[in-house]
Amino acid sequence: MSILALHYKNHHLRKKSITMKFSYSLSKRFSLPILILQFLIIHSVSSLNLTNEYLNHKCFLNQGKYKSGSQYEENLNWIFDDIRTSPYALTGFSHLSVGKTPADFVAVTSQCRGDTYESKCRTCIDTVISGFRKRCPSNKGGIIWYDQCLLYINTIKEKDPAPTNYKNIFSMHNPNNVRGDAKLFAMRVMDFFSELTLKVKKTTKYSLIFYAAGEKKLGKNKLYAMVQCLELTMDCKGCLTWSILKLFENNEVKQGARVLGTDCDLRYELYPFVRS
Repeated sequence: MSILALHYKNHHLRKKSITMKFSYSLSKRFSLPILILQFLIIHSVSSLNLTNEYLNHKCFLNQGKYKSGSQYEENLNWIFDDIRTSPYALTGFSHLSVGKTPADFVAVTSQCRGDTYESKCRTCIDTVISGFRKRCPSNKGGIIWYDQCLLYINTIKEKDPAPTNYKNIFSMHNPNNVRGDAKLFAMRVMDFFSELTLKVKKTTKYSLIFYAAGEKKLGKNKLYAMVQCLELTMDCKGCLTWSILKLFENNEVKQGARVLGTDCDLRYELYPFVRS
């Protein structure tokens, strides 16, 4: 929005302009605070970079595909409907399985980021289910990651809690290089992740979640980071420690990076990206 200035060049319009200027001055008096308030709201939201972008997916080709109208499809749809309508969004986590035979067995796990719960989690789950149907049509199993949640579908019965799965893990890096001593920066990031890992087991008003986030002064900048484990993970701290080391393999030190998997994930940036 911009404020339009009124210009009157002709002398014979001066009388008319007096009334218009008076009206304009009142408009300006009330519109400026509104404009400032709108700017602050927009700025505060955008500065958090609270996105829910699609990140990655993996279709399990070795688990085959299901046919339309099959018992497997019925079981999968039942779980999807239950996740959407039941109060799992309060905790951000669900793990459901259905099936009497190996051919129709399906297990579905969903996990929202620790700062994404209730309606925000439910919205993300809707998005991630639609995304999976689009990218892995008729696939019996697969994983899909979004910024604020993940969906993991499997046809194989696993132990509960399950050992850490290091196969379905990937990393993403901010394209910007670190200014100054990159090795020192990496050491400070790793130290901060170690601090957060010690705090990762904490309770909410709804249930126990495995999530921690924070910020730390780093010279002229602030470092923002988060760590999280899936509720079913057998060794949360071991998974996070492995992921921290993976962040800087091949001496790739950037201003931000993340590691995501089915058991744990972590991220750091030089800007805020999670809700406080």
